[in-house]
Amino acid sequence: MKFKLYSKFKPTGDQPQAIKKLTKNLKAGTKHQVLLGVTGSGKTFVMSNAIERIQKPVLVISHNKCLAAQLYQEFKEFFPKNAIHYFVSYYDYYQPEAYIPQTDTYIEKDAKINKEIDRLRHAAVQDLLTRKDIIIVASVSCIYNIGSPEIYQKVSLEIKSGKKIKRKSFLSHLTNLQYQRNDIDFKPGTFRVRGSIVEIFSVTGKEILRIEFFGDEIDKISVSPASLNPKFKIQNSKFKIFPAHFWVTPQEKLQISIENIKLELQEQLKKIKREKKLLEAQRLEQRTNYDLEMLRETGFCHGIENYSRHLEFRKPGEPPYALIDYYPKDFLIFIDESHQTLPQLHGMYNQDRSRKRTLIEYGFRLPSALDNRPLKFEEFEKKINQVIHVSATPSDFERKRTLRQAQGKAGKKYIIEQLIRPTGLLEPSITIKPTKNQVRDLIEEIKKRSGEKQRTLVLTLTKRLAEELADFLAESGISTKWLHAEVKTLERPRILKDFREGKYDVLVGINLLREGLDLPEVALVAILDADKEGFLRSGTTLIQIMGRAARHIEGQVILYADKITKSMKAAIDEIKRRRKIQIEYNKIHKIVPKPIIKEIRDWPFVSRKKEIKAEFGQIGDVKLLEKEMKTAAKNLDFERAAEIRDLIKNLKF
Repeated sequence: MKFKLYSKFKPTGDQPQAIKKLTKNLKAGTKHQVLLGVTGSGKTFVMSNAIERIQKPVLVISHNKCLAAQLYQEFKEFFPKNAIHYFVSYYDYYQPEAYIPQTDTYIEKDAKINKEIDRLRHAAVQDLLTRKDIIIVASVSCIYNIGSPEIYQKVSLEIKSGKKIKRKSFLSHLTNLQYQRNDIDFKPGTFRVRGSIVEIFSVTGKEILRIEFFGDEIDKISVSPASLNPKFKIQNSKFKIFPAHFWVTPQEKLQISIENIKLELQEQLKKIKREKKLLEAQRLEQRTNYDLEMLRETGFCHGIENYSRHLEFRKPGEPPYALIDYYPKDFLIFIDESHQTLPQLHGMYNQDRSRKRTLIEYGFRLPSALDNRPLKFEEFEKKINQVIHVSATPSDFERKRTLRQAQGKAGKKYIIEQLIRPTGLLEPSITIKPTKNQVRDLIEEIKKRSGEKQRTLVLTLTKRLAEELADFLAESGISTKWLHAEVKTLERPRILKDFREGKYDVLVGINLLREGLDLPEVALVAILDADKEGFLRSGTTLIQIMGRAARHIEGQVILYADKITKSMKAAIDEIKRRRKIQIEYNKIHKIVPKPIIKEIRDWPFVSRKKEIKAEFGQIGDVKLLEKEMKTAAKNLDFERAAEIRDLIKNLKF
């Protein structure tokens, strides 16, 4: 399929010229461009128009998961018939493996994997390998090692009706792909067996596959969308079953990988024994041999990614395989809020390397663990085909790239400005107030907005202050919620949705309430301690924070400060410049500013409980539900039976 944009809007303001310039440069092979777009000017709409015209697979990289979720939803709405995916770190909680020599403290890796996000990652990669009309919205974790695309495809099992294969061999293939047999709790990444029928729940959670055997042959293949009540349709074409984990090595090569790991172990043991590190040698030998035994018996082990160089037969120091390697050569990258995202991409490699060198030195890991890493920024740049940096406040780095590119090309412009809001909305008005009694004043300002059913964002400097202020505001009778990095990934969009719906009048945060968040109900942004120079109160940061009030017709920003810093002055001057441009445009085109009306939609990744309610919520017949519950129990689907039982209880009471 081709990208097809669906929207009731047509490009207006300075959107048409931005779309035209971006597309023209892309078709001319331009590598670096900057889309300098202010808040509320429709940057995502412009990006979508460029995607439709250029017809290339797209990777959108965002610096935080909250913004990535919002972008994912917006692209979903613009391209409902194309493949739009969400690819972020799948940890709800992550404590990396580390060692602190000063206190002789070993910290074991501790992580809680979000299975829903894991399924979304697999769905993204599998669609990327099978279609070109795809947009993946990713966090910076997309430059981390996820394994070889060649191996991922090679180990996949392709089946079709009439294929000669024994059922026992087929089940062995499934276990090699890291699918687990579970006849009771049937969930993504598992399979169940009933006589000659094998049912597989795809790791993406999208579909259930039913394979019926007749002797040593696949007689029939049926597919159903993932549902609590699957309805199968016969599949006549080939079907490919992808691995349940990214770290799967072909069985014929696994033994070679194990031997290579053993050789490295022996070399490292000799080295550290020469250095008379006997404790470290014993530790390394014990830990590595345990992992090798697990690999030999199951094809998998805890921390398998640390052996990825051997499993993928890479040379020492060679870059790992990241999501970007799964793309075809001719693809397009948008780096959203590039002034924030690029520094993160720059810093990931060094942080990872420092921690692992200590683990290696003290015998916790083999040296090859260094090659399980994010891409270096230079490696990332080599893999880039064409990139558009999107930001209201691009940094010198992006500007220099485009200026260098434009040298010797008269009239060529690679920084495309988009400063006009089609709605005519102006940049917010700015007020500076003293820090003395700032919380008391803030409460009065919030109550004014609450009475008008308007929302308020409050920005603090620390997590602790955000939580304490939220509690204090709640005690003052103001419905308040705090939001910072410790809130789980999939909880953040739900909090923002509740905020827009009016369940909270105030949202208190630090860094997550900045770039790109689309909250048209916000009329007031209050910045505490605005005169504390630093990363959280730099000129760029202040402009971004102020932009959250630019989607409301009565948007206002209050800076609580006792002096006007250099950053404050730069931010205020830039906001005034942009406000003047919009006022002049409104006068020329006789535009009266209009509020942004944006529908509040459900977060797309619903839970299983919601699916049950959607399926049976309209049924009031208890007897019918009881029959369905008994059928589920008979089929050994006890989880489904229990959920229907709970629904029956609710109906009765």
